[in-house]
Amino acid sequence: MILVFGQTGQVARELARAAPEARYLGRAEADLLDPGACAAAITARRPEAVINAAAWTAVDRAETEVDTASVINGASPAAMAQACAALGIPLVQISTDYVFDGAGEDPFAPDHLTAPINAYGRSKLKGEEGVGRAGGVHAILRTSWVFSRHGTNFVRTMLRLGAERESLRVVADQIGGPTPARAIAEACLRMAQGLRDRADLSGIYHLSGAPAVSWADFARAIMSEAGLACRIEDIPSTAYPTPAPRPLNSRLDCVGLAKFGLTQPDWRADLKDVIAELKDVS
Repeated sequence: MILVFGQTGQVARELARAAPEARYLGRAEADLLDPGACAAAITARRPEAVINAAAWTAVDRAETEVDTASVINGASPAAMAQACAALGIPLVQISTDYVFDGAGEDPFAPDHLTAPINAYGRSKLKGEEGVGRAGGVHAILRTSWVFSRHGTNFVRTMLRLGAERESLRVVADQIGGPTPARAIAEACLRMAQGLRDRADLSGIYHLSGAPAVSWADFARAIMSEAGLACRIEDIPSTAYPTPAPRPLNSRLDCVGLAKFGLTQPDWRADLKDVIAELKDVS
């Protein structure tokens, strides 16, 4: 049995679609504000593998709620990793491109120097470091720009605003890879299984959609696929200030995925599927 932390997030929901037989823990059963409770949940259930699909994802709020974000994204994954190491089972921990500073234009390799520029990125890096220090079998999967038909994400926001407005101003100097939650879920399951057979595959991996694109061009693709006439106006990040600074370069080097028989997903295909699914339920 695979134990998954998270029930309502984008990746957790896609995991539930792909692996309904797994055990999913919500806040009532394992509150990530209580690292000890997270470790105890693992010890009590003794699963074959653990996937942590729960996290603090409110990037801007992390700037003022630093301690809370640090516990949820840092201390609790570390406690999970220690429990997994004690049982000799693998942990898959989802992380983020925000552990990098976003400098340059080249894709960041897994071993590139980390230098987060906001509190959210620092909290996720703390989690990565805690997982590594635990010394158990693990995969840290960094990803970016997650979207799905569930929850709050850029695709759903653009569809809502695009249906209401004639034009939208969208940042054009931040470049990255939109990543389907479905692909992240698939990768987590594949990694959990692979690590059970080969502990030497432990390490840090990157998964993001291809091709790289700006937020503005991603928005145009959304409008086009949805048949919306809303125009997208390019603006620089300086014209849309946020409490937490965003990296300009979120490109990720995903070559390591081949170790698990995985490849970068084409976000355009998944965007088509997500929009079709949203139309079916509307």
